[in-house]
Amino acid sequence: MWTYGGTFPGPTIESRRGRPVTVAHRNELPVPTVVHLHGGRTPAASDGYPTDLVLPAGWPEAAPAKPHPAMNGHGTHGGGGHGMGGHGMNDPRAVVTRLTRDYTFPLDQRPTLLWYHDHRMDFTAPAIWRGLAGSHIVRDDAEEALGLPAGRHELPLMIADRAFDADGRLDYPALDPTLRERPGVRGSYLAGVLGDVILVNGAPWPVHEVDAARYRLRVLNASNARHYDLEAVGDDGRRLDLVQIGADQGLLAAPVTHSHLPIAPAERYDVVIDFAGVPIGSRVRIVNRLGSGRTRDVMAFRVARNVRDDSRVPRVLSNDLPNWRRSEAVRVREFSFRAGRMHGGHGWLIGGLPFDPARSDVTVGLGEVEVWRLVADVHHPVHLHLVGFRVLSRSGRPPLPHDAGLKDTVSLRPGESAEIITRFDGYRGRYLFHCHNAEHEDMGMMANLEVI
Repeated sequence: MWTYGGTFPGPTIESRRGRPVTVAHRNELPVPTVVHLHGGRTPAASDGYPTDLVLPAGWPEAAPAKPHPAMNGHGTHGGGGHGMGGHGMNDPRAVVTRLTRDYTFPLDQRPTLLWYHDHRMDFTAPAIWRGLAGSHIVRDDAEEALGLPAGRHELPLMIADRAFDADGRLDYPALDPTLRERPGVRGSYLAGVLGDVILVNGAPWPVHEVDAARYRLRVLNASNARHYDLEAVGDDGRRLDLVQIGADQGLLAAPVTHSHLPIAPAERYDVVIDFAGVPIGSRVRIVNRLGSGRTRDVMAFRVARNVRDDSRVPRVLSNDLPNWRRSEAVRVREFSFRAGRMHGGHGWLIGGLPFDPARSDVTVGLGEVEVWRLVADVHHPVHLHLVGFRVLSRSGRPPLPHDAGLKDTVSLRPGESAEIITRFDGYRGRYLFHCHNAEHEDMGMMANLEVI
């Protein structure tokens, strides 16, 4: 595998709100890397823009510009700078370092589960698949005073599907297995790469021993393209409630109880599940209602013992959620996320255009509130860097129960539209918004967001 620090997932970093953290990365892989803290309110210099590469030893500083060979036999986006991971030669603003880079995260944001992953231009999907992903938890005193399940009753769960070959090696359909020059996947995988083994925290279909008590599960879908609809089912067939207490960007105002919970790539849900009524010695399986065969199974909990449980889920979780109103929005924008043709080939486009680092797509003023209408042809989880947002509507109807709270990734279903509202505050600079189906983003479904 390709790892952060030798493990998959990478080390889980724990931080305090408002206490800056600097993470030093040293690239000992055979290809360039760049790290993005997903969900972080981060200055642009440390946000992990796809061309801000950290080059490995011996990598050519400036490879001669030439177009890529056709991606998937279907063309590719951009061209030039093949040695820089796709577009390095086309981006005069790229900040490239050799061997090392320090990323500084102010973490002046609500406590939540963030995650970090590779974001290299054109090669994000295979890099994440090979193991470049880890969790980063932000905490604060107010959240810890709520009495939520904590300690060993709090579990971060990184769910990711993978495929393996007969020798147990990760199997990914890259056109260039070295990931050095030619991006893209074989044609049958253009919609996204799915694996047939479900990993949780790096283990296939794990079984975790628990007390008969409440647990706080901090769930991340770190899959490239697979969607899940999670359900907790006991050995007796009884379904346990999933009590959602948080979203991508931290605690909800009040808990929301679900019987099942859909989660798209890059989304996070903070849920409490209560094992108190489950017979000792029996299991609770977490299943994916969207899966079939072995991909229906995610993991299981074996209830081992009775314990005293002093945790609680208060009726009021947070009172600091932003309450932006449509009347505050200085403009409304619409973006379509659709398949399309580019350079004679297949791509995934935003507003009819493939990504170009040198093009400015959206410019917003620091502190401005905007409403965005996002429209999809097929499943697209749409992620905005820098900011969290609220979901205002879906296809003209009210948001769904799991849209509650502050999010940074919204899952658009086929043919669906969603309206979101946010304030672009924090930092000035160049950021991204994109589809978080990792194969889609590698094939052009990203756009530039300039905060001025």
